[in-house]
Amino acid sequence: MHVSKRLTGINILVTRPAHQCAFLADGIRAMGGNPILFPVLEIADVTDLTPLIDLINRLDEFDWAIFVSPNAVNKTMQLIRKQRALPSHLRIAAVGKGSADTLRQYDINEVLIPTGHFDSEALLKQEQLQNMTDQRVVIFRGNGGRQLLGDTLMQRGAFLEYAECYQRKKPDIDIAPLLAAWSQGGIHAVIITSSEGLHNLFDIIGKLGQQLLKLTPIFTAHERIAQTAKDLGLERIVKTPLTGDKGLLESLQMYFNS
Repeated sequence: MHVSKRLTGINILVTRPAHQCAFLADGIRAMGGNPILFPVLEIADVTDLTPLIDLINRLDEFDWAIFVSPNAVNKTMQLIRKQRALPSHLRIAAVGKGSADTLRQYDINEVLIPTGHFDSEALLKQEQLQNMTDQRVVIFRGNGGRQLLGDTLMQRGAFLEYAECYQRKKPDIDIAPLLAAWSQGGIHAVIITSSEGLHNLFDIIGKLGQQLLKLTPIFTAHERIAQTAKDLGLERIVKTPLTGDKGLLESLQMYFNS
């Protein structure tokens, strides 16, 4: 497939976790751009696996298992595979398309996902999750995270448990090379894929970096992240009309060629 070199000479800061940035980085390179990989979130194993393994052994008690991210799928399914088969009655839901695609890699094809937007709000609109009276639900997620999904399901009558299957950490990185390049106009755009990641980036780059960030277009596929950017005083926010990495790549292409 011929890809026009529409990002030639454009340096794009990709802030995704290191193990999840290949598609974006390859896409930018294919369009002639230069991805600068600067992961602002680290995904680590939980320090004590015992609670998670106990919960996996009790999966027969649940009606629904909900996965909030591809990381949640990978960390959990690798453990489940070592322990047992999934109960046949257990229904599976995922907050986004990426999580559903990852579940498919484990031969789980019947997954409830939102339509249109991929977030907790959109999943909660699905008909199957409206009346949750006496339904037992487990949500597989990282440490902390948003409470909206769990809180709403409990309001609808569900019994809920959280299963923390990974930890998100702010990495310890040397920012001097990035700030030097950025100060000389060497960063033309920044891709942000989570609100937590944006907060981490803001903290990591310090006052000088924050001033540079305000002058740089920020690309995101999510309204919530765009709002976080506004709350932090950022002005050049490009919300992509399409979701996912393909939407981000298309928006970059359109922006730098308009």
